[in-house]
Amino acid sequence: MTSIILLSIFGILNLFVGFMKSKKVLMPVVLLFLAVALGVTLLDWNQPQSYFSNMLATDNFSVGFTAVMVLSTLFILPFSRSYVVAENSNLAEYYSLLLFSLVGGIMMVSYENLLILFVGIEIMSISMYIIAGSDKRNILSNEASMKYFLMGSFFTGIILFGVALLYGATGAFYLTDIAAAATRMDPGTAPMLLMGLLLVLIGITFKIGAAPFHFWTPDVYEGTPTVFTSYMSTVVKTAGIAAFYKLMSAAFGGVYAEWFPTVVAITVLTLLIGNIGAVAQTSMKRMLAYSSISHAGYLMIALTAFNDRSENALLFYSLAYAIATIAAFGILKYVGDARKSDDYTAFNGLGKTNPLLAFVMTVAMLSLAGIPLTGGFFGKLFLFSAALEQDMIWLIIVAVLMSAVGIYYYFRVIIAMYMRDAEGERIAVDPLATFTLISLVVLTVLMGVVPSLFNNLL
Repeated sequence: MTSIILLSIFGILNLFVGFMKSKKVLMPVVLLFLAVALGVTLLDWNQPQSYFSNMLATDNFSVGFTAVMVLSTLFILPFSRSYVVAENSNLAEYYSLLLFSLVGGIMMVSYENLLILFVGIEIMSISMYIIAGSDKRNILSNEASMKYFLMGSFFTGIILFGVALLYGATGAFYLTDIAAAATRMDPGTAPMLLMGLLLVLIGITFKIGAAPFHFWTPDVYEGTPTVFTSYMSTVVKTAGIAAFYKLMSAAFGGVYAEWFPTVVAITVLTLLIGNIGAVAQTSMKRMLAYSSISHAGYLMIALTAFNDRSENALLFYSLAYAIATIAAFGILKYVGDARKSDDYTAFNGLGKTNPLLAFVMTVAMLSLAGIPLTGGFFGKLFLFSAALEQDMIWLIIVAVLMSAVGIYYYFRVIIAMYMRDAEGERIAVDPLATFTLISLVVLTVLMGVVPSLFNNLL
C-alpha cells in the first residue's frame, strides 16, 4: 500500500519536475523514485496487511511481483536516453505515465476485491494506450495506440460484464466470498457463475496477450516505441499473469475441474501460435512480440499445474523472462536507431563492431530459449516440475517441442551477429545503458548458476 501511495505522489511530482528547462535531471529523479519504491516494497516482506476493509492486501505474493515490476522499470529507464536529448519529447509525461501504470499493476497483484482488480486494470491500461501512441509523427505508433485502445476497451467491457455476472451469482466482490459460493456451486446460479468466470478469463487473457486473443500484440508492439514496448512486454504481462493466477487460486480453486480444460486449451494454443508465428518473422521486433505470446503460454503452465510449486515457478520465470526481454529490447533500441532497421539483417556483424552488445544479446536469447546456465532454463524447469507433479506429461512434451522451435528463431539473431559480415559502424552506447546491460547479464547468469537465491521465496 505504501508503494502505491509513493508512486502516485512521485508521478505527480515528476510532472512538476518536468517544468524545469533541463530534461537531464528527469531520469535520475525517476530512478531515485523507483529505488525508494522498491525499498519500501521489500520492507513489507513477511508482514501481511490489509487495507480498505480488506479490499486490498499485501502479502509475500504481492510484494514479490511488485518488486519484479518495479525492478523491471528500473532496468528499462536507462534505455530511454534518446528521449532526454530529443527536443520535442514529452519526457516528464512519459515517465509519469509509467509510474501511474505501476500503481495499476500493484493494485492488480494486491487485490482482494474484484473492484480493485478492475480499477487496477484500467489505471494500467489507460496509461499504456497513451504511451503506445507517444511517437506522434509515426503512423505505426498512432495505429498501435488506436488498435490497443479500441480492443482494450472492448475487452475491459467483457471483464466488467463478467464481474457483474459473478456478483449476480455470488452476491459478493470479495475473493473469499466468491470462493465459498463457488465451492457450494448452487445449481440455480452455477451457469451464471461459470459464464462470469469465462468472461473474466477472456478479458484477462487479452491483457496478457495469450491466444486466441493475441491478435493485437504484433501490430501494437511494432508501432509502440521500443522502450515502451519492453515495458509492455514485461511489466504489463507480469501484472496480468499474477492477477490471473491470484483470481483462479483464491476465488475459483474449488472449481478447478470446471475451468481447467479451457485454461489448458488456451495454454497449448498460445504456445503453438507464439512459437510458430515467431519463426515466420523477419523483423526482430515482431519476433519478440510473438516471443512474448509464447512466454505467456509458458507462464500459464503454472496456472494449469495449480499446486504448491506454481507460485514460486511463476515468480522465478517472470523475473528471468523480464530480465532477458529488457536486455533484448534495449539492444534492439540502439541497433534500430543506429541502422534504421529492426530486421535481423541490422544485427549482421554486431559481434565484430560491438562485442559487448552482441554478448549481452546472446545471453538474452539463450535465456529466452531456456538454455542451461541462464535464468530462463531454471524458469522453464520449475514450471515443468510443477506440471509434472500434476502428471501433465503431455503438456510438458508440447512445451518442450515448442521450446525447440524457439531455439531456431532465437539463434537466428546469434547467427546474424557472429556469422554474417558487418554492416555499419560501431554503435555508441552511453555509460548508464552499458552498466544496465552488464547488470542484466550478471543477474541472468546468477539465476542460472545459483537459482536457489531466487527460488522458494513464496
